[in-house]
Amino acid sequence: MIRDITIGQYYPSSSVLHRLDPRTKLVGTLVFIVSVFIFHTFPGYLVATIFLASMIILSKVPVKFIFKGLKAIFFILAFTMVFNVFLTPGEILFQWKFIRVTKDGIILAVKMGIRLVYLVIGSSLMTLTTTPNQLTDGMERLLRPLNKIHVPVHEIAMMMSIALRFIPILLEETDKIMKAQIARGADF
Repeated sequence: MIRDITIGQYYPSSSVLHRLDPRTKLVGTLVFIVSVFIFHTFPGYLVATIFLASMIILSKVPVKFIFKGLKAIFFILAFTMVFNVFLTPGEILFQWKFIRVTKDGIILAVKMGIRLVYLVIGSSLMTLTTTPNQLTDGMERLLRPLNKIHVPVHEIAMMMSIALRFIPILLEETDKIMKAQIARGADF
């Protein structure tokens, strides 16, 4: 499961998305994520699905590799959806003792599930098609106007770059520790 996290990893390819300016990818990803949370209708999600599918095709990153990153959020996704189904008030579809399933809860759970999945896939797609150095440079150029009001733009961009670079390293070290503990008889 540790190896399934794709955020922070780079997948080398010669696609249109890989050659795109990192500022465009940063702004595009931000607009996509905001739009997923603004659209509350299924036609809006359909448009987001078509957009995301076309970006995946343009990126030439294997779909299997992109969806592998969803394994890591499966428990968070399931936990969120279950709570939405059982704790959202509305028109009751099923009730047994104190457990209640509502129509509004199911709709909200589906919408939240779609949002979380698209959030992970959208941000993974950006990091899979952009090297950490390109991301740092792009963020620094995007935030450069904030230098006039004495915001440490270079330091902010550098912190983001370091954080992205250390995600795969941290995951690899965690995997090594888990394997060492298993070899010593620990049960995960």
